[in-house]
Amino acid sequence: MSSSVQTQAADGTVQLATVRERHWKTPIVLAVATVLLALLFLLVPRTGTSTFRLGDRSSVVDMPDVPLPTTVTSWVLIVLLVLMVAFAAVQAWNYRSVPLWLISVFGVVAVFAFLVWAAAGGLVPVTSLLVGAVSLSVPLVFGALGGVIGERAGVVNVAIEGQLLLGAFSAALLSSITGNPFVGLIGAMIGGVLVASVLAVFAIKYLVEQVIVGVVLNVLVTGLTGFLYGALLAPNEAELNTAARFSRIKIPILGDIPIIGPVLFNQTVIVYLMFVTVAIVAWGLYRTRWGLRLRAVGEHPKAADTVGIRVNPTRFWNVLLAGAIAGIGGAYFTLVSVPQFGKEMTAGLGFIALAAVIFGRWDPIRATLAALLFGFVTNLQNLLTILKTPIPGEFMLMLPYLVTLLAVAGFAGQIRAPAASGKPYIKN
Repeated sequence: MSSSVQTQAADGTVQLATVRERHWKTPIVLAVATVLLALLFLLVPRTGTSTFRLGDRSSVVDMPDVPLPTTVTSWVLIVLLVLMVAFAAVQAWNYRSVPLWLISVFGVVAVFAFLVWAAAGGLVPVTSLLVGAVSLSVPLVFGALGGVIGERAGVVNVAIEGQLLLGAFSAALLSSITGNPFVGLIGAMIGGVLVASVLAVFAIKYLVEQVIVGVVLNVLVTGLTGFLYGALLAPNEAELNTAARFSRIKIPILGDIPIIGPVLFNQTVIVYLMFVTVAIVAWGLYRTRWGLRLRAVGEHPKAADTVGIRVNPTRFWNVLLAGAIAGIGGAYFTLVSVPQFGKEMTAGLGFIALAAVIFGRWDPIRATLAALLFGFVTNLQNLLTILKTPIPGEFMLMLPYLVTLLAVAGFAGQIRAPAASGKPYIKN
């Protein structure tokens, strides 16, 4: 990284000099993670064989199990992590940023090393682990995409939790009444739009502090859906709270590919819709007029207004779009996960989605990868419980939130939010 400063020469002229800065945060974070893993392997050694099952009952191709010696494999992977930390340190010393591919490979190797240690004498079903991770990431991905669009437009979407919750409620109600999950999906989008419209009106028209409005909306939706559940859904469960769910649709040939086939090509409509939505938002944000105007009103609204872009209407409609996308994430809870709505069933995932937005640098692809990471950690918690690792159960429950905190604290300092995010625009 480099920055420019002005210096004055002996003859009185002002010259522009470049000052290079070393950024050590990423190498330090990677080093700390490596040290913690090494201490875990050293202080709580596990012996035996760690078996990884690559096959799946639904797959046509029969994949063999892969046994690995726990102790030797764990320490070989630690050596690889040390080498990657050294490379990251060299990059920082030479005033270069640590490449994203190195961070990604480090994460994969670190998780693999931890799984080898945890699975001593046990079995890790790789395909099931990845399928569960993708499924648990669905509401996080849709919520993160809604957060990216909202903040790129200049509005902090703290109300993702409320949009997910009302989306889940609306999907369960309409799907139960009609017996059609697609109607429930549309209802979920409408529920997300309703919450987003309140946020947009107060934040854009009445200039109320956006974070406060978002927090209040989350509390309001939690109370409203809780009341409606007790007064409406619970007494009429058979008619109003027994949603028709989406079933899995296997894509021929692709669904039979070992490991990735069941993960990517044997999923429900909402998961396929997630893949399409991520691609469209990522393409549209950087390749279309819509994306250019969206980024303009979130970075420099006054300049956008000068060239004829209507700033506040643009923000308003994009906040509604963000709410509709987040509402689809809410539909996952009642149209895929369980066929019933329950009080506070989103369990704070909207805030994790907001953390994925920050960790993903307000970029659709990066935010999606961050959401997938959090979903993987959540599913990993369930696997570690089954494997009976010596880690306390309370730590397993806090693991997804701990990773969220470390991710944001470790990397958020290197990124910059859209310049006008959270700042209302008043036309002169």
